[in-house]
Amino acid sequence: MTDLTFTVVDLFSEPYAVAPQLTARLRIEESSGAVVHAIALRAQVRIEVQRRAYSAQEEDGLQDLFGARERWRDTLRPFLWMQAGAMVQGFTTVTEVDLTLPVTYDFEVTGSKYLHALRDGLVPLRLLFSGTVFTRGSTGFGVEQVPWDREATYDLPVERWHDLVSHHFPNTGWLRLDHDTMRALAHYRSAQGLTTWEATLESLLHRAGEGVP
Repeated sequence: MTDLTFTVVDLFSEPYAVAPQLTARLRIEESSGAVVHAIALRAQVRIEVQRRAYSAQEEDGLQDLFGARERWRDTLRPFLWMQAGAMVQGFTTVTEVDLTLPVTYDFEVTGSKYLHALRDGLVPLRLLFSGTVFTRGSTGFGVEQVPWDREATYDLPVERWHDLVSHHFPNTGWLRLDHDTMRALAHYRSAQGLTTWEATLESLLHRAGEGVP
C-alpha cells in the first residue's frame, strides 16, 4: 500500500490565463517505497472562515453570508470553494504537480462574495484529496484509492485574489440577471435617455436614496 503525504508549496495566480486562474503547486511524497505509476487526483478546496478575524468594514460585506456578528459563533462554518483535479505522472518518493483552480467573479457564488468582502490578511484554505492511485509491482499494476484523510492547508493572501480579479476585471464587476429583469432595466434606460448600464443602476440607486459611494 502506498503512503502519500500532500503539501501545498505555493498558490499563485496565472497572469496570462484567458480567465482568472490560481495554480496550487503540490508536493506529493510517498514513504512506503512503492512505485507510483500515476494518480488520478481530485481535490476539494474549502475556505475555513472561522480561522481568521474580521474588521468592522469586512463585517458589513459578510452580513449577507453569516448574519450579524453576534450570530457568527453559530454561522461561521467552512464551505466548499471549488473542486479541481489533475493527472499526476509516475514517480517514486516525491514529485510536484500543478493543480489548476479556476476562479469566478460571479457574485452568486458564495466564495466570490466572501472574498470580495475581505480587505486584507489571509484566507485559510484546506484542500481535501481523493482519487485513484495506480502502482507498478512485480505482478503488474495495482489500483487503490487515495485515503480519505489526506489533506493540506494553505493561507492565501487576500491581496493575491484581489490582484487577480483586478487584472482580469479592472475596476469593474458583473451581475447575472434573468431576462425579465434585463428587459425592465433596458426599458428604464431607454425611457430615461441613459447611455450606459452603470448610469442606469446609479439612477436607480439615487431614486432609492442609496446613492453611489
